[in-house]
Amino acid sequence: MSDEEDDLILSELPDEELVPQMMDDLYDGMKEEVEEGVNILLERGWTPYDILTKALVEGMAIVGVDFRDGILFVPEVLLAAGAMKGGMEILKPLLVETGAPRLGKMVIGTVKGDIHDIGKNLVAMMMEGAGFEIVDLGINNDVDKYIDALKAEGADILGMSALLTTTMPYMKVVIDTLVETGARDDYIVLVGGAPLNEEFGKAIGADAYCRDAAVAVETAKELIMRKHNRGAD
Repeated sequence: MSDEEDDLILSELPDEELVPQMMDDLYDGMKEEVEEGVNILLERGWTPYDILTKALVEGMAIVGVDFRDGILFVPEVLLAAGAMKGGMEILKPLLVETGAPRLGKMVIGTVKGDIHDIGKNLVAMMMEGAGFEIVDLGINNDVDKYIDALKAEGADILGMSALLTTTMPYMKVVIDTLVETGARDDYIVLVGGAPLNEEFGKAIGADAYCRDAAVAVETAKELIMRKHNRGAD
């Protein structure tokens, strides 16, 4: 009995205590607890969108800030992102049914010749955590694969990652092909990876270089907002 007495019983917490507790559990990478919290809020009549934005996205935003500030490191962020994913898997089908607003859609993948994916996975998870829809192409993607996916998915953003200096130039091949086909202005292009820098991003014609996952989220939100505002003019 004594063990159970020490344990927090999530279902007994009122909403105003349950949501911060879920954010703490997310921060600590406690997947089962986050999933339980999501189910409890659904039972209490919360909309999937409110659970996503007020519990999961808010919680992941704190993770993002602490990752950027060097308080959390990649292993902890991956755990938090895994917990977020658990909650998202419950909410995803419900969000589709309710037609909840989303920030935008991103096609992301590591470029041809490169099989590194930890950084890319982190960006994909953090972007999903911020409310973007993600199409992850995995590793070793050639130009056709990127462009086909952008068209087929009706994406807003292309994210390319490289960890090898030898594969970095392939990003320019993809961007140049978008330019040649007249499709460059249809997409926000974000690039990242350890050997890249801002100058390289500018030189190849990307919209932005993102040094880490937290920056990628902030940049994507900002550029999507600008794109929408331009569209409304």
